[in-house]
Amino acid sequence: MSRTSPGPGILRDPVHFVAMGFGSGLVPFAPGTAGTLVAVLLELWVRQWLPDVLQRAILVIAMIIFGIWVCHVSARKLGRHDHQAIVLDEICGYFVTMLAAPAGWLWIVVGFSLFRVLDIVKPWPIREVDHSIGGGLGIMLDDIVAGLLSAAAILAARGLLT
Repeated sequence: MSRTSPGPGILRDPVHFVAMGFGSGLVPFAPGTAGTLVAVLLELWVRQWLPDVLQRAILVIAMIIFGIWVCHVSARKLGRHDHQAIVLDEICGYFVTMLAAPAGWLWIVVGFSLFRVLDIVKPWPIREVDHSIGGGLGIMLDDIVAGLLSAAAILAARGLLT
């Protein structure tokens, strides 16, 4: 990944604006974490309008399909696969995580922490997916797998707590 960040003018392009998490991907330190923080705010807002998990799951599937295209086009325009400024994949991965979480700040913190740790450390199978698939699908899929593993951990924790 490139350690240089494009300038804010790049956000005039709607593809980059969305792929870069509405500008959060341009922060100089930990853009993936910044993108996930944007995801926290978006997910809180979405829960107000779509309280049913099935409704949110349909939205997440649509976000992933759209995200594959957006990330592919943005990466192609940048000339770099999975540029650090592209954080729509983190946003979608966090949304996947939170499909398993009940409402509440505890679960927001747990979901955020689990997802970020798995996305940063990239244990198997996340690392394998990250290194073996190109294009928009490759950009998105490692974060989707991190989201699925985080969701599984949340479901396990919920099962232990009930």
